[in-house]
Amino acid sequence: MSEILTDKFLELLKYEGEVALTSWGADAEPHATGTWISYLTLTADGRLLAPAAGFTNFERDMAVNDTVLALMAVREVTGFNDYPGIGFRLTAKAKLLSEGADFVTVKEKYPWCRQALELVPIKLEQLL
Repeated sequence: MSEILTDKFLELLKYEGEVALTSWGADAEPHATGTWISYLTLTADGRLLAPAAGFTNFERDMAVNDTVLALMAVREVTGFNDYPGIGFRLTAKAKLLSEGADFVTVKEKYPWCRQALELVPIKLEQLL
């Protein structure tokens, strides 16, 4: 398991919420897309996998810059100062997979996806 992912982050993964993904490539503007926390698969070595159906702008950005940001938050987990709700910004190296065991794992769960998004965490910051 990745040493970057905290117990609080792993607890967040048990609840539903949005994953807002931001990528940026050669264009001056960043690109935002999203998925759901429930669509994420945590691998034994701490990577996150998600189904990718569209992700065409994301894919173009990743050809130039494979670093992405993922924002995730849920109300069900206690955050800072015992406030209800917690949120994280995950910085990760991203890759879109169209073959291999990880792709098959995601494709079996979500037959509508054309690729599997792999996120390799490099930094995790608790925001809430």
